[in-house]
Amino acid sequence: MKKLKNRQPAPDKRLTQIWRLVRQIPRGSVVTYGDIACSLRPPCNPRLVGWALGKAPPGLALPWHRVLAARGRIALAGSSGLDQRLRLQTEGVTFAGKRVRLELHQWKPGRRH
Repeated sequence: MKKLKNRQPAPDKRLTQIWRLVRQIPRGSVVTYGDIACSLRPPCNPRLVGWALGKAPPGLALPWHRVLAARGRIALAGSSGLDQRLRLQTEGVTFAGKRVRLELHQWKPGRRH
């Protein structure tokens, strides 16, 4: 029986790619799950980015709070969402209602700041 080549990186490698990229987000900047997903090669689903953040070992100390849903929305509910907002505000990130002002704070993976 012929083995099919898997073009997707192994799950462990994909998680490592996501974590590495999230660690690069500068203080005071944000990025969307979708932007991270699209910047990977091959691209992945934004939900995988959220899942990877949830699976990160505690000692990794990722700046998870800098990753947002589409259009700058905080996707976490309740106290977790409030914690994320407070962390972002502490870094100088500004909001327009419930959304981060992406025109001021959005970081694009692959660009140096």
